[in-house]
Amino acid sequence: MSTTAGTAVRAQEAEDSAAASDAGGGIPRWVLVIGIVVAWVALWSVLRGQDTLVLRGRDSTPLHDDLTAFRDGVLASRDTNPVIALTTAIAEGFRSVFDLLQRLFSVPAFPRPVPQVGWLGVTALAAWVALAVANWRISLLVTGTFLAYGLLGAWSDSIDLLLVTGLAVFVTVLIGMPLAVAVGTSRRAKAVITPVLDAMQTMPTFVYLIPVVLFFGIGVSGAVVCTLVYALPPLIRIGGYGISAVSATTIEATDSVGQTGWQRLRKVQLPMARKTIIVGLNQTTMAALSMAIIASYVNGPGLGKPVLQGLIRNDVGSSLVPGLLIVLTAIMLDRTTTAASERADLAARGHGLAGRPRQVVLAVGAVVALVCVYVSRTVLDLATFPETGWGASLADALDSFVGSVVGALDGPGEVFKNVVTYGLLNPMQSLLAESPWWLAGLAIAAIAAALGGVRALLPAVVCLAGIWFLDLWNDTMVTLNMVLVATILVMLIAIVFGVLMARSRRVDLTLRPLLDAGQTIPAFVYLIPVLALFGSTRFTAIVAALVYAAPAAIKLVADGVKAVPETTLEASRSTGTTSWQEITQVQLPMARGSLVLAANQGLLYVLAMVVIGGLVGAGALGYDVVLGFSRSEEWGKGAAAGITIVLLGIMLDRIGQRAAARTGDVRLPVRPSSRKAAG
Repeated sequence: MSTTAGTAVRAQEAEDSAAASDAGGGIPRWVLVIGIVVAWVALWSVLRGQDTLVLRGRDSTPLHDDLTAFRDGVLASRDTNPVIALTTAIAEGFRSVFDLLQRLFSVPAFPRPVPQVGWLGVTALAAWVALAVANWRISLLVTGTFLAYGLLGAWSDSIDLLLVTGLAVFVTVLIGMPLAVAVGTSRRAKAVITPVLDAMQTMPTFVYLIPVVLFFGIGVSGAVVCTLVYALPPLIRIGGYGISAVSATTIEATDSVGQTGWQRLRKVQLPMARKTIIVGLNQTTMAALSMAIIASYVNGPGLGKPVLQGLIRNDVGSSLVPGLLIVLTAIMLDRTTTAASERADLAARGHGLAGRPRQVVLAVGAVVALVCVYVSRTVLDLATFPETGWGASLADALDSFVGSVVGALDGPGEVFKNVVTYGLLNPMQSLLAESPWWLAGLAIAAIAAALGGVRALLPAVVCLAGIWFLDLWNDTMVTLNMVLVATILVMLIAIVFGVLMARSRRVDLTLRPLLDAGQTIPAFVYLIPVLALFGSTRFTAIVAALVYAAPAAIKLVADGVKAVPETTLEASRSTGTTSWQEITQVQLPMARGSLVLAANQGLLYVLAMVVIGGLVGAGALGYDVVLGFSRSEEWGKGAAAGITIVLLGIMLDRIGQRAAARTGDVRLPVRPSSRKAAG
């Protein structure tokens, strides 16, 4: 290897060695971690099966019973507790608004046998809005999507999903924009709000349902509230960043002309941050859609309900049709908000209609849309989408196709399952779950210190203490094992495809759109095909988590490897290094920070998906949460499991962040609720 390449790699190694010295007096961190694991295995072989804190089946502890009693007390105080009275009033308000919107667009408005605005009017209005905020291509996409809702026999559920998402996003903007302004204009507000956003975005989606259902009930009110809470952080974080990124010279210029803070915000900061704010709105909309689907488990309306029913019956065809419509909805919303953020810039460069021609087209479109609304109100045949039977036919075709695929992949799939199960899953679960709780806790804390130093050790100790206190230690270790195994697989895939993308522009151009599409698909949908292939087992959750987390990790690795200086690569090539040597000795070592960051993000995505996997046999904490929803007497155990998942996520996130920072990568991590930002 040449002097230049060798110097670059040695500099990277020196940086890593300096970072590692904080934890072990100059000993490389990977050596410390291996030493800790070896000592752990040695003690495990002697103490295996002792003090594992196993809680079998539906067994609970006094703490869980106390939490259930707390829930019962909250429910009993609805008439006297002002907080409960307030949340009940808010829930009733959401129900009333949603009921009004439903009768307007999706269900019969008694005494009318049809909605106030039929499918033709709704489709025309949606197409016109898309044309107004974006362009004619997006208008065609919206029209095609709405027609697909009706042709596949899912009009009401599809519109209900859009209504829940839209209502949640509307309230999110009302709450989130003032907070985004505060974050973008005040350091003190940012210091207070940012840690709260970090905790909210570390929390897996399923966990939001537990407190929301307690205070707001099930149905549309619970669905809207948990959706808007989950969708708040992206808008606040990204919108606040856009406002704060307005150049200091521009701010100084506004001060010199005597503008007040309100005038500066309204006339300068918000207009200049408009594009970034719309990007935040895009992320918020996608997060809201994803959560609105998951909220179907607490009887939230929309397409999530038929997907959930299909999963429960293991009916792949009937769950795939609404699943495909969910994907189409996600693409429609994503492309619409993205195009809206770019429209002004494109118009300024002379692309697309602008000025008076655009106003004329919009005016004509508005007239056409209003005519369609009128016709759909007066002609009943144009108010209810005609029955086509296409949905049932497509479900049967998909069921047959999936059956053929499952039959073809049954052998290789079983081999893959056995290799992972017996090679990784079972041995690691034995170490984690069959170690004495204190041994596993000490080992995890020591690994945290080795990887991230004191700033990773302290939160790890606090979180481990909380997990122990909540009486679900063994289930936590089982969940942690599934997360670690899935993350290992994610990183193997990410390194292979990330390196290919970084080294080949053709591969990058081919894969990146597929990865973008994969990041648009809500997590819930990934369970459907994987369930068909592997059935209701813990392995189903692991594979679904693998598919869900891989796109973000691949793109992070690809961007990290691509960032290696070309001069360094040319220097290494001049010495006659092979492609394999260049990858393993130059590119991957110098992209080590991106690899650690990708592993951190993979952990968080995997954790979110493994918890959702409790619906399909993953067991452990995911099952405990589902049990808490399903059975009233198990609410306390489900609540304890939800809090435990949050603690586990915070611990993994802090260890990953500190490890990435000490490796030299200081980029902000990408949270699961804004997955597309990973690009």
